[in-house]
Amino acid sequence: MLNITKKKLLTINSCYLDSYQRLFSCSKLLSGYSYKIKSTPKLTDNKRYETLSTPVHHHHHPYQIRSNINNKLTNTLYRQFRPNDTKLMILKDEFDPLSLQNNNNNNIINVSNELKSVKRLEKNDLLRLINDFYRHDDIKKLATDHGLDLYLFKNVYVSFRKFLIQSTILPVDFQTVLNDIISGASHITDMFPYFLQHAQQMFPHLTCMEDLKKISDLRNPANWYPDARALQRKIIFHAGPTNSGKTYHALQRFINSESGIYCGPLKLLASEVFYKTNAAGTKCDLVTGEERRFGDSEGKSANHIACTIEMTNLNTVYDVAVIDEIQMIRDPQRGWAWTRALLGLQAKEIHLCGEISTRELIEELMITTDDEFEFREYKRLTKLNYLDGAVETFDNVKPGDCFVCFNKNDIFHVSRELERRGHEVAVIYGSLPPGTKLLQAQRFNDPNDLCKVMVATDAIGMGLNLSIKRVIFYSLAKPQLNEQGEKEKNNVTTSQALQIAGRAGRFASAFPDGEVTTFRHDDSPVLKDIIHRQVETIKRAGLHPTAEQIEMFAYYLPKHSLSSLLDTFIQLSQLDNNLYFMCNIENMKFLADIIEHVPLSIRVRYIFSCAPINKNMNFVCTMFLKYVRQFNLNEPITFDWLSKHIDWPFKTPNTIIDLVHLEQVFDCFDLYLWLSTRFSEIFPDKELVQSIQAELDRIIHSGVQNIAKLAQQTDHLEDTKDTVVKNSNLSSVS
Repeated sequence: MLNITKKKLLTINSCYLDSYQRLFSCSKLLSGYSYKIKSTPKLTDNKRYETLSTPVHHHHHPYQIRSNINNKLTNTLYRQFRPNDTKLMILKDEFDPLSLQNNNNNNIINVSNELKSVKRLEKNDLLRLINDFYRHDDIKKLATDHGLDLYLFKNVYVSFRKFLIQSTILPVDFQTVLNDIISGASHITDMFPYFLQHAQQMFPHLTCMEDLKKISDLRNPANWYPDARALQRKIIFHAGPTNSGKTYHALQRFINSESGIYCGPLKLLASEVFYKTNAAGTKCDLVTGEERRFGDSEGKSANHIACTIEMTNLNTVYDVAVIDEIQMIRDPQRGWAWTRALLGLQAKEIHLCGEISTRELIEELMITTDDEFEFREYKRLTKLNYLDGAVETFDNVKPGDCFVCFNKNDIFHVSRELERRGHEVAVIYGSLPPGTKLLQAQRFNDPNDLCKVMVATDAIGMGLNLSIKRVIFYSLAKPQLNEQGEKEKNNVTTSQALQIAGRAGRFASAFPDGEVTTFRHDDSPVLKDIIHRQVETIKRAGLHPTAEQIEMFAYYLPKHSLSSLLDTFIQLSQLDNNLYFMCNIENMKFLADIIEHVPLSIRVRYIFSCAPINKNMNFVCTMFLKYVRQFNLNEPITFDWLSKHIDWPFKTPNTIIDLVHLEQVFDCFDLYLWLSTRFSEIFPDKELVQSIQAELDRIIHSGVQNIAKLAQQTDHLEDTKDTVVKNSNLSSVS
């Protein structure tokens, strides 16, 4: 970092300038030296961050370099940056940031001679000095100014104190400073440069804190999109409940424009817009994370695109853009994608569709972008009645009923009870393939089909058109993720209850008017209380670190894992907390830790870690790791390779366990297709995988058709296992 030449010239890297300037001011040994600033290498030099090869770090939640941050978060930073304890003890002259090169030149100070003249430090004096240092307010302020909050300050102090007490020889300059402080010739703050150097060896990011803070400054994200800021955009907010026609009016403007883009939260919604737009005579392409489909039979790109929100193209200028379900801008995991689309889309008109609770936030964001804002409110087109009585028994089920459950066990239980009473049941839940969901919806909607009852999760809240007469909440307790990514089980929120209840009754359907009730009597007054509450105003929009920002962090911290870089970025990030929050990235960190041992460039590692998979699906995570290892070997992942790992050809599921496994295999295909759009040479068999996936979709659908039988068979197997275990125990006893 610092070299002394024969001309008494010090060369200092620029990011260390502040620290060394303080050392120059207090060091007698350097009074005869001058210095020059050495610029750091440019970011175009990829050698420093091409790979990350440090061991996997396990972290919890981020902390921020501010004095008022809680200890739990700060402790994370201490753990993730802490080297081995033996390395924290900086001995002899290695501790001195101004260590001199020994040579015979007369201009260089004879350190050994000066050391003999330095007064020996008494241990009691040293202990009193270091304790005074820790308690001194000026020292705490200096520590805070240099990125050490109270918790980090304490940890560095413990190590620094241990170093002073255990060292038999201190650097001569530092020992001189200590003697001067004890004698009253210097101030206790003169110790701080040495303390800071010790802290920087414990926590390397402190050496370039200012640069890292600039990179992670997220206080004005509107300025990240200069091309969008150069346009005079008009934002039109269509607000209203389910079945109010708000999305219809926005899509009419989209279909009739010269060029446009629709951005939705689900593949089902994007696919629906894709088909509707092409059916209306306007060529439209479909773009999701897994595929691109052309509206033109010859494969020519259309002027209109229907895409999932994460795939929004910010580089093309459109006449009209539609951002659907804008209230998801507050989503703890995906909210950043709505923020990015809203701030960055280059469109003359941007139509937002969603809940009125988002209006205030959108208006405030539009002040930062200087865009024109127009608000249009819609009322529900048909009646929706909340019934006084609960259903209470499955014998009271009628055609057009839809049971809403919030876990799979309830789905299986309700389905079995209904089929025992002679009802054919359609089943929809989140982990089912899109094709299976559509086929189940078609069965339920078809007046000529015997299936007249549905059992579903809140997956019906968006993305499917259903002819539901009565929504029945089987329960009101719903597991939910908070902003920290922690699962909590609470009653559904008012917003969620209204979204689900609103699926009852649909304009121009067999059941235009809808009804809403509960299954249990005790839940009925609770539901009414929930839906009569004021919908909570959405106050903040989500943000997320970009690949470019993490690459720049990797340049400054080349030895850190991606998970550690993400933590550090969030800890140092500065946000306008009145408008924005940082989205939870625990799933991304989990995937990054899985593949940390595989040598990859930081950009490729970031892309893999963004893969849309559920970390709770063990089989999918295992396949994810296998994909990454093959990628690292630069070996194409063909379907022949894939078929050996997924037990192909597939068999019809006999139990719920079989069905769940096939759903995970489907997700492995989705992951393959997602990666094929980013690394086409390594994942070359896209079309073949799509065709096999369609076959698997049909097999899963056949299993869902018989889901009650599968559940019964699963219970039978469990009972058989219990009997075998009991018999074996009896045999061992006898």
